[in-house]
Amino acid sequence: MFVILSEIWLDSEEVMGKLETVLDGFESQEVVPSLFVFMGNFCSHPCNLSFHSFSSLRSQFGKLGQMIGAHQRLREHSRFMFIPGPEDAGPSTVLPRCPLPKYLTEELQKHIPNAIFASNPCRIKFYTQEIVFFRHDLLYRMRRSCLMPPSTEETDDPFEHLVATITHQSHLCPLPLIVQPIIWNYDHCLHLYPSPHTIVLGDKSEQKAFKYTGITCFNPGSFSDDSTFVAYRPCTQEVEFSAL
Repeated sequence: MFVILSEIWLDSEEVMGKLETVLDGFESQEVVPSLFVFMGNFCSHPCNLSFHSFSSLRSQFGKLGQMIGAHQRLREHSRFMFIPGPEDAGPSTVLPRCPLPKYLTEELQKHIPNAIFASNPCRIKFYTQEIVFFRHDLLYRMRRSCLMPPSTEETDDPFEHLVATITHQSHLCPLPLIVQPIIWNYDHCLHLYPSPHTIVLGDKSEQKAFKYTGITCFNPGSFSDDSTFVAYRPCTQEVEFSAL
């Protein structure tokens, strides 16, 4: 099982308390999840030029490491992957985004040495399956840049329209460069050809799942806003919506 959470505000005591409840629950399971995926944003305030609390954010990552390290079975048998969000610390907002800065994650790595700090988007290979993770408020930005409203003949669900669009375009972010800049030498990182088996679209919008042309796509929801997350079983491609 993979457990995927998006929007984990480390500077919120309420969110950290809910996260500890989730970890306690999986610690007591007979078989612990093989992978936890934590997707940004990791702070309730954008980490832009006006943000001056990087030292406190570094210590909050350390507290997260202590919290995970206190769960012995998870620490020993699970892997933890961290994917930056659109408002997390980094050199710029262009895609693809590089991993979280080492300065912020050093304290966490002392407690979880095998933690994985991935780029955004990132891909993992699980036996024969390829799974793509992308943390971006894509639904809002696509709807905002839409020139004509999508047809409602087949469905009026915006998430299903989004999945169909990125699948047909074979690209994770088919927006104009003036709306979302992309490092051109690394544009291939956003390509969806050949098609992956699963696409995880971390978004602020509500939880959704949709299987289209054989690709399982889902949004785990916002853990900070409505305490939602997803338990995903790659062997059966089963998406289990969860919430506190």
